[in-house]
Amino acid sequence: MTHQFHQTVLREYDIRGIIGETLGADDARAIGRSFATLLRKEGGSKVAVGYDGRVSSPMLEHALIEGLTSSGCDVVRVGMGPTPMLYYAEASAEQVDGGIQITGSHNPANYNGFKMVFMGRPFFGQDIQLLGRVAAAGEWLDGTGTVETREILGEYIDRMLEGLDGIDMASLSTLKVGWDAGNGAAGPAMEALAKRLPGEHHLLFTEVDGNFPNHHPDPTVEANLADLKALVAEKKLDFGVAFDGDGDRIGAIDGGGRVIWGDQLLMIYAEDLLKTLPNSTVIADVKASRALFDHVAAHGGKPLMWNTGHSLIKSKMKETQAPLAGEMSGHVFFADDYYGFDDALYAGIRLIAASARLGKSITQLRSEMPNMLNTPEMRFQVDESRKFAAIDEVKARLADSPDDVNDTDGVRVTNDDGWWLLRASNTQDVLVARAESDTEEGLKRLMAQIDEQLALSGLERGESVGH
Repeated sequence: MTHQFHQTVLREYDIRGIIGETLGADDARAIGRSFATLLRKEGGSKVAVGYDGRVSSPMLEHALIEGLTSSGCDVVRVGMGPTPMLYYAEASAEQVDGGIQITGSHNPANYNGFKMVFMGRPFFGQDIQLLGRVAAAGEWLDGTGTVETREILGEYIDRMLEGLDGIDMASLSTLKVGWDAGNGAAGPAMEALAKRLPGEHHLLFTEVDGNFPNHHPDPTVEANLADLKALVAEKKLDFGVAFDGDGDRIGAIDGGGRVIWGDQLLMIYAEDLLKTLPNSTVIADVKASRALFDHVAAHGGKPLMWNTGHSLIKSKMKETQAPLAGEMSGHVFFADDYYGFDDALYAGIRLIAASARLGKSITQLRSEMPNMLNTPEMRFQVDESRKFAAIDEVKARLADSPDDVNDTDGVRVTNDDGWWLLRASNTQDVLVARAESDTEEGLKRLMAQIDEQLALSGLERGESVGH
């Protein structure tokens, strides 16, 4: 027996495809067999399995478990819930060596996929390619694993509430927060959490529905925050948070309805954390505002710019022992008093904690941030064979530029006007561009530099495409 995956599903950070077209039960079974084989070769034997609220998830879970057990791994089923609940099961349980969450993340309803943890580290890039090769060769170990079901939601909620340890709960009694689960997998956990929190909590769309009837669960798109903005305005709430489909990315708005973007959230978290852990490294991806890196330095931290991608950031955190990291996309990672994985529910708790410890409302913290002019993330289609080559050409042309050129992930060029970025997406055939300045004129000049570099490589900024 061998198995060949569709060429589009084995991606950089996870495995993802369209149900019935590029992904099905046979793929899930092969993933289980290959993952179990690799884990057993490293001395592991037990895997936690969870799934999100998509219609196809139970079918994939069944096949995945068949694959894992028939290659000799024991399975702990944690059931339906957000991806971070699965990460929690893997990180906190003794004798659990790996974890797989079945999730389509923020993709449309007909997609699904798998996010994996292997012996306590993210499983991505070369690991996923190796899994594909094991399946193609059919080099699977045989065995008979056991299956147990474990109810983990209660202890997961208890653990998240430790994020408020040391804070006077009475001081939070007047707090008013809005929460939007977007019909994603975080809904039930959000309901359980809100019941335990002091203050007043207003919840939207907590019913899990894989068709996402109210709005698409991607909190980085401002249009998807319209319901939350209306709730915050109507009930005069202090702030609101929203989650993506599998609960590992957070979006937020302040009491005035202003969006608090990923890098701005990180400014709040960093200011709070650096009070107790001065001189710490704080990591952000190359798309983040200069204001964030300046803010970290101003509060006694060491800012570190790193590659975009949740698996890459998690790996860099382990390497540098950084207690905090985040991405523009709303992945936030706490490793000071938590496990270092991206958990949007816990990030919501930490926003409440930061506001309390800093003695400032979220609206005030947002108002104190400098007003940078930046473009949204522009994504435009480029042929797969050209996307990395074009970036290399830009790097070569800027080799002796007087500007500051950072090639950590693509090209980020800083000059008197501000900065601009061009990078190739690891997951799609697109180039990503972004620019930031203090002035409209500066922003225009930066955009002209992007367009000039694209033109020199025979490309142009076309229509922006979604994730």
